[in-house]
Amino acid sequence: MADVLLTHSNHLFHDRKQVEKMQPYPPLQTLLAAAVLREAGVETAFCDVTFRPPLTALRRALAEHRPKLVVVCEDDFNFLSKMCLGRNRQAAFEIARLAREHGISAAAHGADASDHAARYLDAGFDAVLIGEVESTLLELARGNARETIAGLAFRDGGGRARYNAPRALRGDLDSLPLPARDLADIESYRTAWRQAHGYFSLNVVSSRGCPYRCNWCAKPIWGDAYHVRAARRVAEELLSVKLRHTPDHIWFADDIFALSARWTAEFAEAVEALDARIPFKMQSRCDLMTRDTVRYLRRSGCVEVWMGAESGSQKILDAMDKGLRVEAIARARENLRQHGIRACFFLQFGYPGETWDDIAATIRMVRQLRPDDVGVSVSYPLPGTRFHQIVSRDLMTKANWTDSADLAMMFRGTYSSDFYRALADALHLEVRNPEAKGAIADAWERVRELEGSGRRAMVA
Repeated sequence: MADVLLTHSNHLFHDRKQVEKMQPYPPLQTLLAAAVLREAGVETAFCDVTFRPPLTALRRALAEHRPKLVVVCEDDFNFLSKMCLGRNRQAAFEIARLAREHGISAAAHGADASDHAARYLDAGFDAVLIGEVESTLLELARGNARETIAGLAFRDGGGRARYNAPRALRGDLDSLPLPARDLADIESYRTAWRQAHGYFSLNVVSSRGCPYRCNWCAKPIWGDAYHVRAARRVAEELLSVKLRHTPDHIWFADDIFALSARWTAEFAEAVEALDARIPFKMQSRCDLMTRDTVRYLRRSGCVEVWMGAESGSQKILDAMDKGLRVEAIARARENLRQHGIRACFFLQFGYPGETWDDIAATIRMVRQLRPDDVGVSVSYPLPGTRFHQIVSRDLMTKANWTDSADLAMMFRGTYSSDFYRALADALHLEVRNPEAKGAIADAWERVRELEGSGRRAMVA
């Protein structure tokens, strides 16, 4: 019998794009929360719904563990959780109903739950854990009075939604235990990766949050705060993962990795001293990819960097409050190329005020810099962002993407959703399959058709 049963809502097969990619990772935040509970003596079980239908898996887990509390604890380090997808919300609501049918209290945590606590309470959750989760969850699991738990939302005796004071962020990340990876079926992840890609990747995190203030970036968990673990401790976790789980590759799931050149140097030295090197990918900013930082990244095992280039138009970067010059994108790409590290760009289209000239500038940038890969999205207004405020008068009825392939425009922009989807398809095809000349030409022809005959045509 367990005191707490942890689960999440990120079922792989609810998302057609993620099925195609087949790059699943264990829910790191959920396993960190489990480790904190176990360290405090709370009997904890875990129901992983990544590969199994959520309700089927949870019914079995409820029968096996008979928990006192079910917690849908999303992975705050996974971009899919941050996207607040409609199908994940639906799955979470179904889990709450199932828990209620069994007479078990249910709580929810995640970016979407933090943004829409009242909706989660209406769906049957008894409590919502807003912001950083570990301490709030531990107090709830120990049975503390709900009124005394910072970071908790619940309904009072009169049925009104009550929001306690916010939870202060944890400054010392090194005090946390390692994620309870033993609770996850790591072999199922290994099998999925090996069958799809021929290698196995696991996730690790070195920090929480991001201090930069791009106005479209939603930050319901850590806000603008940034805390990082000691470089030596991260290297020690890498060594532990290397010895226990033998992955071929690591994804550092930080919002921003290698923020400090000094930390990056310390990390490289610790990795080398411990023989903890595993090839890894991470994400950062273009203007952080200086020659010194890139050299240290290469020493520590970095093979791929994803950067938020967003646009080749300085006008759009400035409108986003990106704090980035277009020239920095080219410098970062060259620094990474010189050290044999794959340079990959996140691109974003559809920001308010973007014209065809701005789009064309981004296409030219991609063709000139030739990144190793691109991820193309459209501007997605989420609550709590300045961007959401900017487009609030133009918002349409749909407020969340259904899955990560949706790419729907949520506000009245320059072009239609179909146009931006076609643009994403064409850019992805050109970067990833440059030899497919005929398919590329057809893809750009579709973009031209949707762009409209009255606007400047693109030369593909």
